[in-house]
Amino acid sequence: MKVHHIPFKKTGYFSKLINDYLDQNSELDQFYGNFPNIEGFSNQIELKYQSKIDSQFNRVHLVNSLKKQYSLVEFSENTASNIELLKEENTFTITTGHQLNIFTGPLYFLYKIVSTINLTRQLKEAFPSYNFVPVYWMATEDHDFEEINYFNFKGKKIEWEKDVSGAVGRLNTEGFQKVFNEFSKHLGTSINEEFIKELFQKAYLKHTNLTAATRYLVNELFGKYGLVIIDGDDKLLKKQFSPLFKDELLQKTSYKKVTQSSKKLESIGYNIQVNPREINLFYLKDDIRERIIYQNDIFYINNSTITFSKEAILKELEKHPERFSPNVIMRPLYQETILPNICYIGGGGELAYWLQLKAYFEQMNTPFPILLLRNSVLFLTEKQNKKLQKLKVSLEEIFCKQGKLVDKKVKEISEIEIDFSTQKAFLQEQFDSLKLIAKKTDQSFIGAVNAQEKKQLNGLDALEKRLLKAQKRKLEDEVSRIKVLQDELFPSKSLEERSRNFSEMYLKLGKELIPILLNSLEPLQLEFTVIEY
Repeated sequence: MKVHHIPFKKTGYFSKLINDYLDQNSELDQFYGNFPNIEGFSNQIELKYQSKIDSQFNRVHLVNSLKKQYSLVEFSENTASNIELLKEENTFTITTGHQLNIFTGPLYFLYKIVSTINLTRQLKEAFPSYNFVPVYWMATEDHDFEEINYFNFKGKKIEWEKDVSGAVGRLNTEGFQKVFNEFSKHLGTSINEEFIKELFQKAYLKHTNLTAATRYLVNELFGKYGLVIIDGDDKLLKKQFSPLFKDELLQKTSYKKVTQSSKKLESIGYNIQVNPREINLFYLKDDIRERIIYQNDIFYINNSTITFSKEAILKELEKHPERFSPNVIMRPLYQETILPNICYIGGGGELAYWLQLKAYFEQMNTPFPILLLRNSVLFLTEKQNKKLQKLKVSLEEIFCKQGKLVDKKVKEISEIEIDFSTQKAFLQEQFDSLKLIAKKTDQSFIGAVNAQEKKQLNGLDALEKRLLKAQKRKLEDEVSRIKVLQDELFPSKSLEERSRNFSEMYLKLGKELIPILLNSLEPLQLEFTVIEY
């Protein structure tokens, strides 16, 4: 096995905002705190250690909640030890979060968690007097069912069809037998395939709701490495957050601060990932999770007949904090309030909206965590890499858009010169001379010269395209092999980690899959990883 690295920027799959963040562009300094390097973590530990929000009182409630959540789960000694360590003031968490995608959803779900585990190990080596616990935050309160109700397997969409409402974590697992039957059609009887089938059955056919099923699944895959899984849909944890819920209802602080930050980001040329609402809370009860809207001194629960006066909703918050659910704007603050967290690990889209939140955190006197882009991975067989080398395609080049890649390679391997750049430069020199002559004689000639220049350059462009097209036909075999190989590595013309399910790689690598990832991924290297196996 070999591990290769490519700068994220050179893959072409990451936004300008994320690339500039990784490059520590000074224009972004105001939108984040410490940078993800050893010096940054040293500063962040001190910041969090001194923070009033990270109190022993909070730690006790956190540990009690986790023990309750794990009460019906068989978990490893490493996880048990990590939960106990959370009582100690010298223990901090590294957190990643994700939706409750069926059977983990896309491959990058694994990379998030492996990045988190590996970072805790690296930080323990760098700061041996502190403890670091990897945490997976289950997004149990989300309600975007269409985003999580399927996974792809060998080009097939395996889907859980169900009429739903409310938070996805509370959904019962009825209907998963049908999903399993469909999935099984694509699996044989090898050891790896039997493991996959058994894992699916135990997770989704033996648990009553999606939260329990996901906890079981993730615990089976990562529990022995000490991963702690947390469900934020917890009354005791939300009770700690109640003062900030109250602020949101009465002061609308998140809307004010995030809007200000968003405008600043836009003013320096970046796109905004999320737009805040005036109240960034949902009301969560039974099978509903609906926005809270404030109009004419009344709090309305969207798409329902439920209403509250100011006094009534504050009383509801006091008695039932579990009925208030933070949206994407407030969830990070909730997480950082109840966890002794120093770093959040997420994808590019996640980090983009976190960068809108720092001013809100400062207003709420909450330390802003270090933001770390998760590891990204391309799996490449040794045979595929040999094919690339034979086709003279580098690892960086295989990330190019297919049309651009084919054009580049055809020009390189063609026996004739297809690039007319030299001819175009010569032609422009001649026309520059003609323009000087025109200026000395009659200014009205300039327009005619410019028109002729454009016509001649367009003609060269057309000839170049015709020649390139002809060479593609002549080199059809090489072109076809490049396309086939890239399509194998980039299904649906995108990163495989965004579409393929982990089960496809498990069938190839079996129980070595996660150890390979643990041995290959370096969270603080801040580069794309290619694993050749």
